[in-house]
Amino acid sequence: MMSFIDPSTLILASAIVFFGALTQSLIGFGLAVVASPLLYIVNPQLVPVPIIVMGFAISAMTLYRERGHLQFNGLQYALLGRIPGGFVGAGLLLFAPQAILGLIIAAIVYIAVILSVYKFTAPINRVSLFIAGVFSGIFGNIAAIGGPPMAILLAGQDASQFRAALSAFFVFSSLIALAILAAVGLVEIKHLWLSLMLLPSVIGGYLVSGLLINHVDKNKTRIATLVLCSVSATVLVVKSISALNH
Repeated sequence: MMSFIDPSTLILASAIVFFGALTQSLIGFGLAVVASPLLYIVNPQLVPVPIIVMGFAISAMTLYRERGHLQFNGLQYALLGRIPGGFVGAGLLLFAPQAILGLIIAAIVYIAVILSVYKFTAPINRVSLFIAGVFSGIFGNIAAIGGPPMAILLAGQDASQFRAALSAFFVFSSLIALAILAAVGLVEIKHLWLSLMLLPSVIGGYLVSGLLINHVDKNKTRIATLVLCSVSATVLVVKSISALNH
């Protein structure tokens, strides 16, 4: 079972996932944005399937915690958008070389960081929800980073409602993403084993966040997260460009 990942890589991946899950539990996003570029550097087979499974797990736990704040206003339009977007993302995964995928993942992380820094506002309606869903599907199926398009659109919501709405979206959109990836033959048994091995790190990050949530400066955590994401994306760019030149 360990033949497809060596123990040192697994330990490193577990640490990355733990901090990603901790971040997401504290500020509402971050598991994929923090973990995807780093995990892609550590071992490309950890992106996107295991990360999507991790995202499903942390979102389900967060949704349970925030279930009292959930308002499912129009999220079905965003979920509809995930389907065509998901097929576009899956197509890129199938046909793009690994180094190009690395650059695409880094670009998605940069976009996520820029959109998190600059507060864009857009009207929340069926069309904007559908469009955000399409982009979420493309980003989500390539790098498991489906959050930023939705986070931007829902940014004006109360914090608890924001976490609840995003978590509900992620729970359903993760299942859509996995179904599309499975349909095109990109989900293998090894991905499910890797997901199971990394699951304790997600649960650990979630539980530790419960102890820290009232003692942590959310804004400083957010800024530190964005800096870390930018650095890891830059490392991925350098690695991918050097791979292209060889």
